[in-house]
This record gives sequence, C-alpha cells and structure tokens, in this order.
Amino acid sequence: MIQYQGSVYRPPSEADSLILQATLGCSYNRCTFCSMYLDKPFRVRSLDDLRAEIEWARTNLGSVRKVFLADGDALVAKASFLEELLQELASAFPELRRVSIYASPQALAVRSVAEMARLREAGLTLYYLGIESGSDVVLADLKKGVGGDEMIRVALKAHEAGVKLSTMILLGAGSRQNSKEHALDSARVVNAINPRFLSTLVMTPVEGTPLFESARSGAWEELTPIELAAELRTFLAALDVKGTIFRSNHASNYLTLAGTLAKDQERLVASLDRVLADPSAAPFRPRWLRGL
Repeated sequence: MIQYQGSVYRPPSEADSLILQATLGCSYNRCTFCSMYLDKPFRVRSLDDLRAEIEWARTNLGSVRKVFLADGDALVAKASFLEELLQELASAFPELRRVSIYASPQALAVRSVAEMARLREAGLTLYYLGIESGSDVVLADLKKGVGGDEMIRVALKAHEAGVKLSTMILLGAGSRQNSKEHALDSARVVNAINPRFLSTLVMTPVEGTPLFESARSGAWEELTPIELAAELRTFLAALDVKGTIFRSNHASNYLTLAGTLAKDQERLVASLDRVLADPSAAPFRPRWLRGL
C-alpha cells in the first residue's frame, strides 16, 4: 500500500495521476510565500520502499498512464536514483505515457543537460517550474534564490534536454508597488523560455509564512480582483510565445481563462479589457469557491 507521509501536493493537471513520493519535503524550502513542506524535513526515499509501493499500485490499480513524482523538489535527487525509479515504473506499467515532477530552479541548476536527457529517455518528460516572477526585485522579496536571467538559463537547459516545461506565474506577487514591473518582467522571462504550458496562480498569504506576516503588517498588499485582472492583462499583452498552452484554472484565480498562445492572445486580452471596462459584470469567483 502507498503510505503518504505528511501533506501531499500536485499540480491541477495531475489529478488523475499516480502520485509517488520519491522525496519528502523540499530541499530549498525558503520561499517566503510557501507553507507546503514546512511539516517535514527533506530526504530522498529508499528505492526498496518505492518498489513496494509500485508493486502495490501495479496489483491494485490496473492501468497507470501518468505518474507524478512528489514532493516539492524531487528532481534534485541523484540522477542515478531517478533513472532507476523510472525504469521500475516503466517495467510495472506498460501503458505509462508520462512521468512528471516539480523542478525548482536550484534542481535545474545541479542537473546537467545530459542527465536530464537520459531521464527524459527513461520517461521523465515534463517538469513543473514555478517561475513566480521575472522581476529580480520581486524574486528577491520572495527569496526564490535566483533572478530572472538565471531562471531563463536553467529553464533552457531543460529545453535543450528535450523536456517539456509547465511554468507558473504568481499574480500579485509584486504587491501594488511592483505590479507593472512584475507583469512585464514575467512576460520577458516567459518569452525567453517559451514553455509548452503556462499558468497563473494568485499570490495568497498563508498563515505561518513570512509573506503572511508581511501582509498583516501592511508591508505587502494583496491586490483586488480588478487589480489582478489589470496585471494579468499587462502580462498577457506583453507575451511573445508560440504554441504555449495557457490556463488560469488553479483554484486561487478569480478569473478562469484558457487558450493557446499566440493564437488566442488577442481574444484573451480582449476578454480582460471587457472585465476592466465593466467590473460589475465580471465573472469573478467568490472567495469561498477559490478554496481559500
């Protein structure tokens, strides 16, 4: 049986995936906004334990087409460990089509292109990268550990290895003071990376984090739904990407948008213009529906 340890998180698109905790916690775990892995120290799990869980899944779940390797920073584990784990998954699940993983910029920095290419050949074909912002000022405030140019550099390593990237931007991360800079610099970074997938989430202070204390003291200001729509409009209008699938379907978003960029860019920007022109008619999710 699979024995999950602590809280388990996964991207929305992995809802029907088998989730395996290849590692526990996050090796970086310093971002000011994140409370996801404060309940457990980082460690790599044993292959023997994972083999037992894979065997249980093979026996009890039948066909498995997608696997997500948790926790928050599993790509930082040794490439040899990940490669052996992928081989176990491929052997157990003949119909497996995709294995994905969270990839911090720190993990991307330590993984060589050759290692990532070998892991891709073994089945690890999709990385989820939280860019959060392209602004060096905002990234420093978030204690993300990298600036915008370094984010681009490590992401392009994954591209060179043939790995697809699903990237995330945190709307509102720059507070009111840096909203425009956050939107435009985030677009610059996304343009340089040209990811396969792009999504927006809304920065939401979570109790127990430094961001929550900053919000409580007034040092960081949460944007209103209209301000977030204006920031998203600035960001989307500044994008210059091709073949990127865009979604704002995470529960934190006030507005749900979807399209492929650049094909649907004009339509998405126009929909935000309508929201900004008549906020009273905007289809904002109520806070309770956002699951917050």
